[in-house]
Amino acid sequence: MTEPVTRAERKERTRQALIDGTLELLRDRSFASVSLREVTRSAGIVPTAFYRHFASMEDLGVALVEDSMRMLRQMLRDARKDPSVKNATESLRILVRQVRSHEEQFRFLARERSGGVTEVRRAFATELRMFVSELTIDLSRMPGLETWDVDDLEMAADLIVSTMLTAAVALLEIDRPGSQNEQDLLRTTEKQVRLIVLGMGAWRPEHS
Repeated sequence: MTEPVTRAERKERTRQALIDGTLELLRDRSFASVSLREVTRSAGIVPTAFYRHFASMEDLGVALVEDSMRMLRQMLRDARKDPSVKNATESLRILVRQVRSHEEQFRFLARERSGGVTEVRRAFATELRMFVSELTIDLSRMPGLETWDVDDLEMAADLIVSTMLTAAVALLEIDRPGSQNEQDLLRTTEKQVRLIVLGMGAWRPEHS
């Protein structure tokens, strides 16, 4: 005998249907070009019911960014547990798995990070700052980096986050997983990560 679905569960299912339906609409379109009516139709609800879940289309766009970036944040957390040269390969494997498993979300992020909806761009920028901030804290706890200035730690963190994000976007342009193009991209990205990590070991922060 199945358990009855609670009101909260129904609401969450409808919210997720709105998000999933929007991502489907965004496969080859910008967020600014999608209407509220299209979104609600994709979720099987009437337009007025939309406002039980989101205050506006812009609010939905921000939610899409936050939900999508949550996956990327987890990926980067896994990848930075051991920011060493030997861990670069495993970090890239995590990257590939995440991008290939959630291509719609990553395509949305790649397109909208400089898109036409201000609130969405701001949400993306905020999430990236959070990534850099979290990684900066992690780096400050590593042996040999505890004496680094915050500015230097943030610079290193920003380089790592930017490199991973650039690789994620580039993967989306490669249609065939495991192809030579993908392997070339991963080799190049691994070299970039190695260069950053090795450079961190040789860096001597300037103290005023």
